[in-house]
Amino acid sequence: MLDPVDGADADAFARLAVELHDASGVDDTVEAVVQFALQALNCTYAGLALSTRGQASEIAAVTDPVVADVYTLQIDTEDGPLVTSLRDRSTVLIRDTHTDERWPKWAAKVSALGVRSVLDVPLMLGDDARTVGVLGLYSPEPDAFGPDDEAIAEILARHATIAVATARHEETMALAVDARKLVGMAMGILMERFDIDGDRAFAILKRYSQDTNTKLRDVAQELVDTRRLPH
Repeated sequence: MLDPVDGADADAFARLAVELHDASGVDDTVEAVVQFALQALNCTYAGLALSTRGQASEIAAVTDPVVADVYTLQIDTEDGPLVTSLRDRSTVLIRDTHTDERWPKWAAKVSALGVRSVLDVPLMLGDDARTVGVLGLYSPEPDAFGPDDEAIAEILARHATIAVATARHEETMALAVDARKLVGMAMGILMERFDIDGDRAFAILKRYSQDTNTKLRDVAQELVDTRRLPH
């Protein structure tokens, strides 16, 4: 395990920062985070769950199927250390699922899966401490995580927070650019077919979007693909 105060840690996190910077999207970013966790921490499994607006958390990356089971149990019931860490923006440590009494039903099921120690660390972004997600670390051994593990996990969570937020922003911007291109292509089709100007073509797309309760991008996509507006 890495000591959070030695030079090796600085080098390791520097390499991680480069790897996260080079990641091609959210999927690659979260995979790099959980794989680094396996190397840097005293855990057997790791996972990352991301928060989504108005929806349940999504399982973004796991190093073993058992982590997906651990997450699913909490997402389905909206109860457990992951949910608490996400809601309270706090690190949650379970030293032994055999004896922890905070989430007895969940702990019993997780213990049956062979997981004894759990460390959930929130990914918090900005001055408003908005929670981006939770990094989860798991071990089949009781009392597997000490203060050094918590310190390293919190440093890793800070790196992950920035990287995930950046990757999400870049993907959103890429989708926005694609949407503008699609709308422009659809407008061009309408302008040529009906001999109308750009303002009129956009008004037609917007009307179809509203009348059919369909995103403008999807209306444009269908027109480009089929050369017909949605019914």
